[in-house]
Amino acid sequence: MPMLPLIDEKEANAEVRAVFDDIKTSRNTDWINNFWRALANHPPTLKRTWESLKEVMMPGALDPLTKELIYLAVSVSNGCQYCTASHGAAAKRLGMSAEMLGELIAVVGMANETNRLADGYRVPVDERFENLF
Repeated sequence: MPMLPLIDEKEANAEVRAVFDDIKTSRNTDWINNFWRALANHPPTLKRTWESLKEVMMPGALDPLTKELIYLAVSVSNGCQYCTASHGAAAKRLGMSAEMLGELIAVVGMANETNRLADGYRVPVDERFENLF
């Protein structure tokens, strides 16, 4: 059960409706998913989040499928059921295969394991890795 009601498009105020219309136009869809409907309870958060997501997920140095796979990996790692379902569907729509999903989840699991081992053992960063980023 959501903490707040999901805002229906027909009941949305003008500010929310403008964001909903942009989402539908940008995504070439005729519906607004529950994530955006929940955020519509606080219009500034809805607008800020949509504008940021739209900018980050637009094609750039990384192609749209790669961005969705990264988003999916982080969502799996964070245990966000909603984002895993949403971005999993988007990645599948963009060409993610069952084999790709299997490898992605294996990498997420391995990264979580080795991250915890490195943190637990307080492994110092190798000097040659220090200035790579």
